[in-house]
Amino acid sequence: MPNELLFVIVGVAAGILSGLIGIGGGVVIVPLLVFLFGFSQHEAQGTTLALMVPPIGLPAAWTYYQSGHVNFEVALLICVGFFLGGLVGAKLAIGTSNVMLERIFGVAMLLISLKMLLAK
Repeated sequence: MPNELLFVIVGVAAGILSGLIGIGGGVVIVPLLVFLFGFSQHEAQGTTLALMVPPIGLPAAWTYYQSGHVNFEVALLICVGFFLGGLVGAKLAIGTSNVMLERIFGVAMLLISLKMLLAK
C-alpha cells in the first residue's frame, strides 16, 4: 500500500477519533507520524499544525515551516482523511452513551500516553 494511502488512512482514523471523542487530531496524528513513518517530533508537529491551520495554527505552522519542519504533501493527504473521518466519528458519537464515550476517550489517552512514554 503506497504511503499516500496510509496518510489518508491516518487522517480518517484521527478524524473518527476527533469526531467520536473530541480529541484533537494532533494527539493521534503526531505519534503516528513519529512511530509509523519515522518523522522527527518537530516535523510531525509542524506537519500536523499545517493540516489544521485555520485560524489558530497559522502562526505556529508558519514558525515550523520557516525551520523546514512542515511536509505539506503529507498534511494535505491526512487532511482529506481527517475531514471524512471527523464526519464518521461525529455520527458514531451521537449514538453512543456518555459513559461509553468517556471509556473510549480514557482508553485512547492511556494507549497514546504509554506509547509516548515508552518511546526510545
